[in-house]
Amino acid sequence: MFTGCAEFDLLLPQDSRSLKAKRSYVRPIVASLRKYEVAVAEVGDQDVHGRTTIGVAAVAGENRHVQELLDACEHHIAGRPEVELLSARRRVFGPEDE
Repeated sequence: MFTGCAEFDLLLPQDSRSLKAKRSYVRPIVASLRKYEVAVAEVGDQDVHGRTTIGVAAVAGENRHVQELLDACEHHIAGRPEVELLSARRRVFGPEDE
């Protein structure tokens, strides 16, 4: 079994100066990532206007499949015109990592 996680640091549009406006950008992104059958949530910068960190976790029987899922999520976020992907960090753990 392999597990992988990724954190995506996002810059939100200038008009997300309130937490309500911020949620209007974050919720659709989180919902759209669920189509990849991964666990996803806003994991950082919840109280910061204009920024957010979205975390994604995936589990699969092969390392290659976990990498493909995380790649697909990263490409999906990077392709969204309303946000700017500032950084992406990922880790994958396998059977030898105890």
